[in-house]
Amino acid sequence: MYEEHFAKRITELREKRSVSAREMSLSIGQNESYINRIENGKAFPSMQGFFYICEYLNITPKEFFDEEVLDPARSKQLYAQLERLTPTQFALVEELVQQLLRKG
Repeated sequence: MYEEHFAKRITELREKRSVSAREMSLSIGQNESYINRIENGKAFPSMQGFFYICEYLNITPKEFFDEEVLDPARSKQLYAQLERLTPTQFALVEELVQQLLRKG
């Protein structure tokens, strides 16, 4: 069960970056089929390999396992931008988000 979730999550996050499994494998210093084998349930990364995967995806291990956040790297970028807003600007963004969620 966990292996399937792990494989699915890597695939989701990799595809959000629009990168191939081969390209990701080579970028983290592995053979070209490394990520493909993980995504297909034929292999499981070591702890160090998992940390390299997270680093490549620009996320923390906690964010990797947080299914509520669909695109953690993008969420981090948005959060960093929000931190630079004035309190008034932040309130406006917060109201907009609340309206969007009500409509959704």
